[in-house]
Amino acid sequence: MGTKATDPISLVVFDMAGTTVEDSGLVQQSFLAADSHAGLSKTDADREEMLRYVTDTMGQSKIVVFRHLAKGNEEQAQAANKEFERCYAQLVSEGKCSPIPGAEDVITSLRSSGLKTALTTGFARETQSAIIDALGWQNLADVVLCPSESVRGRPFPDMPLTALMQTRTDSVRSMIVLGDTSSDVISGLRAGARASIGVLTGAHNRAQLSEAGATHVLDSVADLPALVAALR
Repeated sequence: MGTKATDPISLVVFDMAGTTVEDSGLVQQSFLAADSHAGLSKTDADREEMLRYVTDTMGQSKIVVFRHLAKGNEEQAQAANKEFERCYAQLVSEGKCSPIPGAEDVITSLRSSGLKTALTTGFARETQSAIIDALGWQNLADVVLCPSESVRGRPFPDMPLTALMQTRTDSVRSMIVLGDTSSDVISGLRAGARASIGVLTGAHNRAQLSEAGATHVLDSVADLPALVAALR
């Protein structure tokens, strides 16, 4: 028997930075440190163009972004990425990130009502761990995922689908995906999620999220429970 649109929602896949975690300016600050360290840009105009690309590709795997900026120079890309992650993790450890208002309550309440939850990111494992440690989120979600050798980052569907498998969710139609970037939205759509939802607390605006195909656009993660109730 095939799946139906009425399959109950049982898994919510959340992005971290910009969706559940407030980190205003940390990505840009860390990129500038990475650029200075690895020498990606030659001029101020270069740097502005690269920073624009970093913003446009927010949510994607950072090493993939740096490979593009390094124009195929793997050693330079790895050096830039390592410095980016080091700088970002240091800023996080200094208390420069905080939960988006309502995020913890939303995830906790969804889990208490029987839903599974996942936290995903385009950052490396070490940086993701630094954020989770700084916020005390070690036990907040059922699954925590980032890009790896076997799991491609966004906009590929791997992280939502891996979350689905690890939580033993019955169907992609029982999953919804939430994020603040076009890459989050596209990843959710490619994974076949029942809803791929954009939020306005991060990198991309309503027009960008809608153009990417968002099924819904919310002001913030705090508005999610009402939508989940409607979809269930």
